[in-house]
Amino acid sequence: MIVALLNQKGGVGKTTLALYLAGQWSRQGQRITLIDADPQGSSLDWSEQRSRGALPRLFGVVGLARDTLHREAPELARDADHIVIDGPPRVAGLMRSTLLAADLVLIPVQPSPFDGWASAEMLALIREARIYRPQLLVRFILNRCGARTVLARETAQTLADHDPPVLGSTIGQRIAFAAAAQSGRLVFERDDTGPATREIAALSAEINGLDLGRSSG
Repeated sequence: MIVALLNQKGGVGKTTLALYLAGQWSRQGQRITLIDADPQGSSLDWSEQRSRGALPRLFGVVGLARDTLHREAPELARDADHIVIDGPPRVAGLMRSTLLAADLVLIPVQPSPFDGWASAEMLALIREARIYRPQLLVRFILNRCGARTVLARETAQTLADHDPPVLGSTIGQRIAFAAAAQSGRLVFERDDTGPATREIAALSAEINGLDLGRSSG
């Protein structure tokens, strides 16, 4: 399965979610390659930080921020159980290439109307990609949210009736994610039973249960 984290709006947590999905599947014994398709190279920076700390490799991280990604990713997928793509912001050609490569697109959004409005252009690109990939599965994921806030509940309710729909799993605004990333670690390496670890485990389990044989809806 090739999973892409995409949103043209920056700061929604694409890199964090990409790293943690890759880490969760890796700790379950699966072979994972993370493709850093963002020219900023944040996932590559994390991987280098991990190497400097002499930490064991959890999964491979490959820089591939070019328009040929849709041709190269399937080749990498032959030697992996899952490919996770940390997608680019506002690079139309690279975004289209990523959409053509993916089996599943996750669009992280924060509980804010501004994130919803910013997704319109992203959804237009998805409609275009489905001309060539009609089985492309797409889901919103509510990220960096306070589960008990009114705004988070209202955003989840709004997206529940949306096409594409929102995943049931949500990821909270947790300092633990940033604190672990500074040293090239993931939260489960610090706290194997904490809330951040449980949220990521629930998210990966929900993704594993999706029917990739059909499009969103």
